[in-house]
Amino acid sequence: MKTAKDFLEEANAVVPKISAEDGIAKHAAGNTVFVDVRDATSIAESGTIAGAQRVPRGMIEFMADPAFEAFYNPALQKDADLVLICGAGGQAALAGKTLKEMGYQNVSNVGGFSAWKDAGGPTEAG
Repeated sequence: MKTAKDFLEEANAVVPKISAEDGIAKHAAGNTVFVDVRDATSIAESGTIAGAQRVPRGMIEFMADPAFEAFYNPALQKDADLVLICGAGGQAALAGKTLKEMGYQNVSNVGGFSAWKDAGGPTEAG
């Protein structure tokens, strides 16, 4: 039987972790889609990365699959450079693993929003 730790270790093994500074550089270059996988309440409380797509972890499969037209988010292209963020990095890793299993190749985890904000990353209100 798997534990939460097992799932997280598997996710971290396949989804590269990047630093907030590297994420900020990707944001400045403008060729990356940032995805906040936290729920709307968390984003409303803290804000998010400027321009980030808001895709709750519980909806990632539906919003990343064009077959689910009612939920699909066209910003989530299979060839896009996707950088995921959450509260501390765990949800982003798990969502990233799901995306990798769905055929997305360029997926990374920038960790938690507080580290992004502390590093001076661009933000917007939730």
